[in-house]
Amino acid sequence: MNWSNFSKIAGGIIIALAAQSAFAAGGHGCGTYTDTKGTKEVEDDVVLTLECSKAPIDFSNKASLQRGASMFMNYCVGCHTAQYVRYSRVAKDLAIPPELVEQFLMVTTDQIGDHITAGIDPEVQGQWFGAPPPDLSLETRLRGDDWVYTYLLSFYKDPSRPMGSNNLVLPNAAMPHVLHNLQASTGREEYEAQVGDLVNFMAWMAEPVREERKRYGVWVILFLCVLLIPVYLLNKEYWKDVK
Repeated sequence: MNWSNFSKIAGGIIIALAAQSAFAAGGHGCGTYTDTKGTKEVEDDVVLTLECSKAPIDFSNKASLQRGASMFMNYCVGCHTAQYVRYSRVAKDLAIPPELVEQFLMVTTDQIGDHITAGIDPEVQGQWFGAPPPDLSLETRLRGDDWVYTYLLSFYKDPSRPMGSNNLVLPNAAMPHVLHNLQASTGREEYEAQVGDLVNFMAWMAEPVREERKRYGVWVILFLCVLLIPVYLLNKEYWKDVK
């Protein structure tokens, strides 16, 4: 392999990694919605782009993760599972004493080593909502942190829907606005902060070692940059007699 091909391959890898990171961060946008009222200049319906709001992800903020865990158990576990997460891992990583986890966070089991399961049978939920609610263990990795954050902030009243609400990000979603009472009882900034705590916890569930992976990634890139020097010199020496 000559140096030109090597450079192209390395560049392609870097571009692919950057694109993957952008997608995970919600850089692909959060969809579109229609302004049925139009504008003064345009009387017809106007399709607008909905940009993703930045989710406040910070795994070093244990208080945020703890508040997010509490919100997840109070508002999400009634219908959703997190089958790849154990209560014991929540206690360990989030610095919550096991006895407090057992007392306040374990709503569907009495064994701290169990996975997080839903409080309602999935088959019953399927009859109610048309389909069982998805497992949320990896939801932020599937959709992106910013997408989930924007989705939870984008519910609005819609009397035409069975549950009385709709969503700008995911129109006609089967999920009701479960945070309606919380939103009604708090100010906008406080509500967005609490939703941010919830999404921060969901991001942790999806990849608890994310921060460690990023730190290791920096060292790996530095190592590859250093390795590039002898590789380049060896490549140059090997092909020096080839014209």
